Amino acid sequence: MIQLKYDIVIGQHRLRARNRTKTKEDGKLRVGEFTEEFVLQLARKAYTQGDAQFEIKPDNCALLVIDMQDEFVKPHWSPDWVPEATKQVPRIKNLIEHCRSRNVPVIFTVYSKTHNYMDRPKTGKFMPGRYSDLDIDFTQFYQDGQVWHELEPREDEIVIQKSSYGAFYDTPLETILKNMGKDTVIITGTLTNYCCSTSARQAYERSFKVVFGSDVTAADDPELQEFEMKVMRKGFAKVLTADEIIAALG
Repeated sequence: MIQLKYDIVIGQHRLRARNRTKTKEDGKLRVGEFTEEFVLQLARKAYTQGDAQFEIKPDNCALLVIDMQDEFVKPHWSPDWVPEATKQVPRIKNLIEHCRSRNVPVIFTVYSKTHNYMDRPKTGKFMPGRYSDLDIDFTQFYQDGQVWHELEPREDEIVIQKSSYGAFYDTPLETILKNMGKDTVIITGTLTNYCCSTSARQAYERSFKVVFGSDVTAADDPELQEFEMKVMRKGFAKVLTADEIIAALG
């Protein structure tokens, strides 16, 4: 009996040794053999080179222009001004016009005063990004939600009034997109790492395909732009430049 147990143990060790040898020979990894170096390289490749595996079909697309409104785009006007968003206006305008020419619906969102501010997270007031220490009258901002005049929506285009970061949070956007028969959203606007990426995550969670414009979205700190692109690229969206989006739409 002891000899039998010994033979079984020895056999198991030999089998593991053969499997390790086979792994080295055929280059394939087995469960339980993923090294720290390998998984780190795998993640980094997805962050920097990842490409979501879906085809962009123009008939299924809608363009979302996120929060390109005076508070973020008008130079020097508010503490929330995003200089990079102002610089991107011509490129975003060109993409909007191309979408219109291809009958791709353009939907705008703005952050504004709705329902006496009772429809948004109560914890927002605790966030450092509200700049509550500045001695200015904040009530003049985010009232009507005016899209920057150079990107003015047409009369037949929808403007979503939203109360928080994500374009899908307590808004009819999902229903609108489904009624339009659209399963793909192209995201442009500002801020990359807040409203744009939150909207991308929400769209992904609702089974929409997401195309994220790398040079038609803007962060308040330009150094954070590529960090957010990496996250989008690995887990939420197909990340493309405006020119690549235009080429894909035809």
